Amino acid sequence: MSEEPKLNLNTRKDLGYRVVAGLISGLSSILFRPEVTGAQNIPLTGPVLIAPIHRSNVDFAFTLFISPRKVFFMAKVSVFRVPLLGPLLLHLGAFPVKRGSADRESMSLAEEVLRLGHALVLFPEGTRKEGLSVAPLHDGAMFVAARTGALVVPVGIGGSDRAMPKGAKLPRPAKIKIVVGEPISPPTSDGRIPRSAITAKSEELREALERVYRSSLED
Repeated sequence: MSEEPKLNLNTRKDLGYRVVAGLISGLSSILFRPEVTGAQNIPLTGPVLIAPIHRSNVDFAFTLFISPRKVFFMAKVSVFRVPLLGPLLLHLGAFPVKRGSADRESMSLAEEVLRLGHALVLFPEGTRKEGLSVAPLHDGAMFVAARTGALVVPVGIGGSDRAMPKGAKLPRPAKIKIVVGEPISPPTSDGRIPRSAITAKSEELREALERVYRSSLED
């Protein structure tokens, strides 16, 4: 039997967080000149699942600064063993998941973060994709939302594929526009939530995510 995943969260915006976040924010301002619209759509309290488009490895960095809340995200456990990088990620709100671990273990950790009332970044497309269109999503994000009562907020990030395209080792200067959509309520039911209701909400999220992504690409 596999061990239960253990959650290790640094919930404080301590000195380490402020220093690292300040460095990333400053560097982002120079390289990407990020423009954010709709930030008020992220609730300041309660469980929130932040669901960004995923076109680049730098996408997670932009989600750190769209809300005054501290947001949490998953990272491969191996990166926490890298000197300096591991502690920095922990300060920023990362928590480890095992590479190749079962999806249910990752989802269990995600649910625990949300049940504690935090904001969690979860890319509903899973891996990085390409193009303007958002393909049908897996039901994972809405499944977690249904089990925790979390609101789901779609986020479009325009320009990140130019800032760090697939295969690039380092980011390059590019204008980034971030559009935060209105929260989507989780699927609910008096009893067991049917899979069809979760799938319908996943489609609602897909459509909202495509809208905010296209909006983030407009001049």
